[in-house]
Amino acid sequence: MIDYVFDNRNESYHEEIFSSVVKNSEIPAILSKYGYNYEDILLDDSKWTLLERSAPELCADRVDYTLRDMYTYGYVSLKEVHSFLEDVIAVDGKMVLQSVGMAEWFTETYYKEVIDFFMKPMNIYGNDMLAKTLKLALHKRIIHADDFLLEDDALISKLQQCSDPEVHALLSKVHPNVNVKEDRNDYDLYQKNKVRLIDPPLFREGEVVPSSVVSEKIRQMSEVAYEKAVRGMYVKLISN
Repeated sequence: MIDYVFDNRNESYHEEIFSSVVKNSEIPAILSKYGYNYEDILLDDSKWTLLERSAPELCADRVDYTLRDMYTYGYVSLKEVHSFLEDVIAVDGKMVLQSVGMAEWFTETYYKEVIDFFMKPMNIYGNDMLAKTLKLALHKRIIHADDFLLEDDALISKLQQCSDPEVHALLSKVHPNVNVKEDRNDYDLYQKNKVRLIDPPLFREGEVVPSSVVSEKIRQMSEVAYEKAVRGMYVKLISN
């Protein structure tokens, strides 16, 4: 959401503000109390190879948001999540899977997140309208950049409590009864997200290989996901 508000095409706002948020928190003092320098621990991701890795590899961050979202919204069960996590091992600082089945399951789940969910017409519409509302509120100084560090409910409350009719008019268009559909020929809104692909590393016969080398299903899923991501989503508003 915030990346669209600030027109951040790289979708990297959270990464860009990470250091300042940490610096201005209680974390540096807590770590210093026990003899640690927060900059050495938190500001160099290259040290923590399980935490962050470039796509299409697995990493803790990518696994976390995928499983958390997909479980929260009912796309996967807790049993499935546990089965996946039990299959994960670390090899030479990499997060690696042991079974082709789990690699296929996570690939399918990841694309449910970044393609089916992120690019769902209703979600595209909601993100667009809320981003427009937030942009307008920023422009009118109803909210400020620091307000995006608040909890979601607190930020929305600021918009609801303001007296600006234009902001209220836009915000009123964000509700669950909106009717939208995908229509590439007759559309009101087009959005193209960052291309996100996954190819889980697989431990096979004593070495780590991309799972797409072993699984044709994974290769095909990634081809379809790439095509959808590059094409973007065309949304037709039927009623709001």
